[in-house]
Amino acid sequence: MSLAYYPGCTLKTKARNLEEPAVASLQALGLELEEMSRWNCCGAAYSLADDDLIHQVAPVRNLVRVQELGKNRLVTLCAVCLNTLKRANLVMRDDGEKRNAVNSFMNEEPDYGGEVEVVHLLEVLRDDIGWQTLAERIKRPLRDMRLAPYYGCTLLRPRDVAIDSEQSPTILRKFIEALGAIPVDFPEFARCCGSYQVMSDPDGISEYARVILSSASSHGAEALVLTCPLCDYDLGRGQSELLKSDKDFRSMPLFYFTQLMALALGLGPEICHFELNHGDPESLLREKKLLS
Repeated sequence: MSLAYYPGCTLKTKARNLEEPAVASLQALGLELEEMSRWNCCGAAYSLADDDLIHQVAPVRNLVRVQELGKNRLVTLCAVCLNTLKRANLVMRDDGEKRNAVNSFMNEEPDYGGEVEVVHLLEVLRDDIGWQTLAERIKRPLRDMRLAPYYGCTLLRPRDVAIDSEQSPTILRKFIEALGAIPVDFPEFARCCGSYQVMSDPDGISEYARVILSSASSHGAEALVLTCPLCDYDLGRGQSELLKSDKDFRSMPLFYFTQLMALALGLGPEICHFELNHGDPESLLREKKLLS
């Protein structure tokens, strides 16, 4: 089975540790991620200005590329890409006036009307593969690892593009359980990491990290499970700054969900690129006897 796949910009550079274990894991599970040709940046964030139609062009062009593949479903890994593509898709599907304006501007592209379904890889694992099947394919269970699922903003908001309940999501919890690890709930699971505020207030990002990581740690987590490169950057940089300024702060390993899946499927650490992670995850994995 082949799925149209949109990687986005960051996964080819600083977030290779999110993409490469995902592609390898899906192959091990019998699915192929078919990367789109001629894809472009999703726009990096969905525009909140109601009349900013030019900002919809970038994500809509990617959706046109999916149709050119003969597909009607698009898989993403990055939570920000998912949010941006899915919200643009809803505009093209539900608002005829805006749809006509965007299609008229893209006069060299085929008209698009919101026909593609945009999904996150976690949804594929839940809805197409199933947690029980994933659990049965695990070769190296992540036993005794206490992992806190962190959703951030864009997987759960707004409601019409969310992949799970904003108030009580279970998708990452069930994913962690399927890998054989222990999910640890904590109240800041959907608190913003600081997002792009790091650009205007780079020094303030450490306080966002302090609240989230301290909450996870106080509830017994040994590491945080992420889906978003922006969250990884902000929380990683934030805790690096805290380690310099606060002698009582203790860092926490940050993992992409795809890395943990690849490791549990027995694909080996070399595909996971743990050297790109924040918080020294390899020490924790060695402690749990998951790395030699």
